[in-house]
Amino acid sequence: MKDTTKRTILRSIHIVFGLPLIGLVYGPPEETVQYLPFFRFFYLPVVLLSGILMWKGHVLRRLFSKKSD
Repeated sequence: MKDTTKRTILRSIHIVFGLPLIGLVYGPPEETVQYLPFFRFFYLPVVLLSGILMWKGHVLRRLFSKKSD
């Protein structure tokens, strides 16, 4: 898979999973309380992981691709 395709997929995931967080922040608190665990344990980790992979993914790939001697 090309690096361009990987970046496009990561960006799409980051945007799609980040949009509901806007609703959590700007929505009325009495309506968003019921969704807090779902945001806390699903959306936020996905957004953070995709952001870290976009930011430092090249370092992680290089770290894991090295063969041990």
